[in-house]
Amino acid sequence: MISIITPSHNCSAFISETIRSVVSQTFTNWEMIIVDDFSSDKSVNVIQSFVDQDSRIRLIRLPENSGAAVARNTAIEAAKGRYIAFLDSDDLWLPNKLEAQIALMQAHAYPFVFSAYDKIDEQGKIFGHIGIPEKVAYSDLLKTCSIGCLTVIYDAAYFGKVYMPTNTKREDFAMWLKLLKMTDYAFGINKTLAQYRVYDNQNSANKIQMAAEGWRVYREVECLSILKATYYFSHYAVRGILRTKMPKLARILGVLK
Repeated sequence: MISIITPSHNCSAFISETIRSVVSQTFTNWEMIIVDDFSSDKSVNVIQSFVDQDSRIRLIRLPENSGAAVARNTAIEAAKGRYIAFLDSDDLWLPNKLEAQIALMQAHAYPFVFSAYDKIDEQGKIFGHIGIPEKVAYSDLLKTCSIGCLTVIYDAAYFGKVYMPTNTKREDFAMWLKLLKMTDYAFGINKTLAQYRVYDNQNSANKIQMAAEGWRVYREVECLSILKATYYFSHYAVRGILRTKMPKLARILGVLK
């Protein structure tokens, strides 16, 4: 079984579509654990309506706003499945997402997989594509985080339950690094299997803040020396600029797939 980890905070505008993208999966042996992070909108009511219709969907409510990492970790702790997948409450999966990735994992005994994805706006219109490499090692990920959280599945039978660090807002990046210290590679499917929603007030929209958090991951989570942190951060910064501002050049240089 696959346990789908979904943190939710004030996402009543999107959570219905997110849940429907899970219910529509061709792979049906899943549970969806939605942890509401003390929403003040109608999110809980919307989620509960799906819980009442499908026993595979579970709702956990946090007593105070604690952040995405705590919400995800709460869901991981409650998870019953062998496989752990991640889907935020404003993102979407294509119907064959789980089936394609589980087939890859089982055919090759891969414990950690991810995929390509599209970017969509608030109305669901596609405006960008994020391709991925065939595989990523720890040192590769330090240079640029090519793994989208909404595409990840890891095998808890291989790793055990692995939780996200709570001392950084780049908790997903830090978690992938943690996993890659326990296995050689994360393996990618360079096909679009998910859609990442982009809008102005989401946390990841603040690029300067996310860059600062990336530096904290290098120094405080990974405990890299100043020299190593500077080396990897320079790769991160240059590649980030190329990927967002000069995508054609980035593709020529192999920075963007």
